[in-house]
Amino acid sequence: MRSLFAKILGWFVLAIAATGAAFIVISAFVVSEPRSRHFPMGQLLRVQAREARHAWETGGRAALADALARFAEGAPVRGFLTDASGRDLVSGRDLSAMLRELEQTSGRPVFRDGAMLVGRPTEDGRYWFILEAPRRRFLAPFMHPAYLWVLGVVVLLCWVLARYLTAPLRQLRDTVRAFGEGNFAARVNSRRKDEIGDLARHFDRMADRIENLVASEKRLLADISHELRSPLARLNLAIELARSGEDREAALDRIQKESERLSQLVGELLQVARVEADPAARRNESIALDVLLQSIVEDNRLEADARKVKLQLDCPGAVTMNGDEELLRRAVENVVRNAIRHAPPESQVRVRLEANVARVLIFIEDSGPGVPESELQKIFQPFYRVERDRGRASGGVGLGLAIARRAVELHNGSIRARNTGQGLRVEMEFLR
Repeated sequence: MRSLFAKILGWFVLAIAATGAAFIVISAFVVSEPRSRHFPMGQLLRVQAREARHAWETGGRAALADALARFAEGAPVRGFLTDASGRDLVSGRDLSAMLRELEQTSGRPVFRDGAMLVGRPTEDGRYWFILEAPRRRFLAPFMHPAYLWVLGVVVLLCWVLARYLTAPLRQLRDTVRAFGEGNFAARVNSRRKDEIGDLARHFDRMADRIENLVASEKRLLADISHELRSPLARLNLAIELARSGEDREAALDRIQKESERLSQLVGELLQVARVEADPAARRNESIALDVLLQSIVEDNRLEADARKVKLQLDCPGAVTMNGDEELLRRAVENVVRNAIRHAPPESQVRVRLEANVARVLIFIEDSGPGVPESELQKIFQPFYRVERDRGRASGGVGLGLAIARRAVELHNGSIRARNTGQGLRVEMEFLR
């Protein structure tokens, strides 16, 4: 019996059967206690002993025989009334041995020769009244057919309980099997509030993390294979030119440029993979956003000055929120650097922070050419570039905004872009 359902059901039925059998046997002995005034057998013997004695003392042997015959009507039992020495007052037989056995057992039932004997003395001790019944009838009063219906109902309830306990385990087993066979979308989605439900929810969270890790790895491999092809081809071409000796200096410059581009691409790919791999591992701490934005602006001021772009920060004062500071730094800095790269010389990039009781807003605005309306949502996709205005000549590989979007979403926030007529504005919104 390897099935957990069968084991639970079997143990329930066995426990109930054992309890029922013990109840029947104990009840039979207790109810049959002849010397107790509080149990049916004791009361019956006391009444019948009194009637038998009265019949003997008022009518003699014939009256006693009639009384004993009346006691036996409708039941396969025989009654005896003896004197204190054990002589049967009807037949004259010597029943002293029977009396001694009953006295040794303190009046409890005695089993001998296929029969059960119970008896008790009268109040003054002058007589003994004894009942003899077939042994098989001892448990008969406690084996009513109605008990079988009760047992059937209890077994049915045990079956329902065993199924209630094992059904979610079977569902969890099937889900684990499907997940192990490669269906990473398999989930239990249990609504139970007990320990089995907790186990199912822990599995679902584990499955979510594994699915994210596997999906991130697949995307990383696909992105690397796709994006490395072109710079590697140009790098090989530059190497061939260097070997041929034709314009070697230009070929070396090209090799250096493509190497730097490859290094940047690999770094950003790894950054995307780290952000997406394990969202549950991110930290949750109090972040001073005004201080964080001030640090980002200062870190990027050198690049802005090199492009003759002015960086401006507008903060209302101290603003805090909970989150992962490093992830938020990546998100904001990637958008700021993107704005610097596409802002024309002698223009400005404005970083603005707004906050109220319910939410926090961060705006990054540039004075660049903007983005076509049909492509505003696409710029947050990995490796997407607006070829006409924001192509490779600007130095990007199309991952900065994708990293920002993922980092913002991990903080249950949203990011969007819109054209202002004077450039592009990226808005980040976080709930407090």
